[in-house]
Amino acid sequence: MHVIIPARYGATRLPGKPLREIAGRPLILRVHERACASGAERVIVATDDARVARVVEEAGGEVVMTASTHASGTDRIAETAERMGLKDDAIIVNLQGDEPCMPPDLVAAVAHALEARPDWGMATAARRMAGAEAFRNPHQVKVVCDADGRALYFSRAPIPWPRDPVATPDFLGHIGLYAYTAGFVRAFTAWGPCALERREGLEQLRALDHGAPIGVVVTDADPGPGVDTEEDLDYANRVWRSL
Repeated sequence: MHVIIPARYGATRLPGKPLREIAGRPLILRVHERACASGAERVIVATDDARVARVVEEAGGEVVMTASTHASGTDRIAETAERMGLKDDAIIVNLQGDEPCMPPDLVAAVAHALEARPDWGMATAARRMAGAEAFRNPHQVKVVCDADGRALYFSRAPIPWPRDPVATPDFLGHIGLYAYTAGFVRAFTAWGPCALERREGLEQLRALDHGAPIGVVVTDADPGPGVDTEEDLDYANRVWRSL
């Protein structure tokens, strides 16, 4: 298992995000710690910014410099896999560079799930959740699975919609953590965005649009706060201090 962490310095909502501090250390190093604790064979930060690269390398981490024109972290990972010369069957975990509290065991779990099910194109994770507010929140992506644990659909809309009203609907909240092979990443990026992906703003719908199965690891683990805004950063700092 190779964990690749895409990290872009120029985030629009939180400029310089990878170097903002979480409990006294840059965010990118907190994410790197999570990846290293997963038991990965290799952990690589993929970035287009020399400042991020310098911080990671000074901490003893490995960096691959990538183009600044990538539309998504997956595109950045595809370039990294090429630069590393990874074989098609090499398993990659995409741990996003703004997830400082991702449980290391979950990082390993999605990789192991894909290894056990080579018929899947990708593996990802979801958490059983309840509550009307989260169910209706478009920032909380929902996923519906079949009996074999494969994703049927991902949406920002509340799915599955209960025909009969319930006070606290149960649903699967998607966790943005992915495992795939290097060969699959190459194919995925070559397909280009699909109509559903553009409509929902969810890249994983591209795989479903092309008939590639996505296996879903359901967990009780809390992935903690992703960091996109100043408020998220404050919350992540409170979580780390509580640890």
